[in-house]
Amino acid sequence: MCTKYGAFKLGSEIFSVENPLTIAEIGTSHNGSIQKARNLIDAAAEAGARAVKFQIVYADEILHPNTGYVDLPTGKIPLYERFKSLEIPISFYKELAEYSRSKKLLFSASPFGLRSAEELSSLKPDFIKIASPELNYVQLLKYCANFNSPMILSSGVSLLKDIEKAVSFLRSENKDLPLALLHCITSYPAPEKEYNVSVIKNLSRIFGIACGVSDHSLDPILVPSLTLASGGFIIEKHICLSRKEEGLDDPVALEPDMFKKMCSAVNSFSKKTYDEIIDDLTKLNYSLELINEVIGSGEKKLSPAESKNYGRTNRSIHYLHDLKKGDVITDKDIAVLRTEKILLPGEAPEMFDSFIGAVLQRAVKSGEGLLIQDFLTRK
Repeated sequence: MCTKYGAFKLGSEIFSVENPLTIAEIGTSHNGSIQKARNLIDAAAEAGARAVKFQIVYADEILHPNTGYVDLPTGKIPLYERFKSLEIPISFYKELAEYSRSKKLLFSASPFGLRSAEELSSLKPDFIKIASPELNYVQLLKYCANFNSPMILSSGVSLLKDIEKAVSFLRSENKDLPLALLHCITSYPAPEKEYNVSVIKNLSRIFGIACGVSDHSLDPILVPSLTLASGGFIIEKHICLSRKEEGLDDPVALEPDMFKKMCSAVNSFSKKTYDEIIDDLTKLNYSLELINEVIGSGEKKLSPAESKNYGRTNRSIHYLHDLKKGDVITDKDIAVLRTEKILLPGEAPEMFDSFIGAVLQRAVKSGEGLLIQDFLTRK
């Protein structure tokens, strides 16, 4: 639990600036291969990670089939189909949870809907990780808040009001929920100079919880080290066996030798003062100009790299199929999904129940974002 916002307890261990929590985000880099997943766990353990994290994917929980395309080495394919290819039975993750713990690593995964959350709960994860796009998915937050697991929230492509809303909602659901927050830029890769890591100490003070960073930048040292200098001590970064492989996040992940370099730097800098960390970074040929850019203003705001995705990456209500004027909405007609590529966002997830039983005043197409005006009578 959060014993104070300078510490975060997982199991019997208390993590802090002096004892950082490094999370190897394996995600879906395994591409469904149990042996590759084991190899990634081995690489994380050997590099010095303290935890590994996966993603339990069911495409229907994440996005609409008409959401658009993703570029892969083999060409453009529908993003929905790419996620569909990553669906794996929960027995796969059960084996990985056991293997992770045999390597003395904490185990976690990100759920993306109620089905994956329920399956994750059955694995008794050491913590639950909520990804940035799900920060406003109140139905998922409510479901996970009452599991007997600490929770870590990512806060990419969000404003301060969005974080406040999520944290307040979770505390109203479970006032004793052990909670931590990761600053993040939802861009792949994320430019180091936009990270504004000094916001971390402000987020920690505002919400009274432990903080850290979910780092999508390519450099293994700069953002993690300056996160420690800013009072954060949870460092999450993607790991892969090779950036040349076909995992969705492999191009922005750290290969094992670079992940080890990051862990070594984090462990070394955890014992140093702010000024010592800055001094050591300059000795590693990072310029003071770049360091100051990464430190930033401390104001929570959208970075230039992610601002165009605000409202699109987050969750909103979408129609699941074509509907006619006069149709009455049921819970089979709409879902809370990421908007992503080519669709337009709908109303906020917390309004979902308000539209059940509502009568459409216009015909709508499958995938469209649900809007209040769809139900307004026109003269």
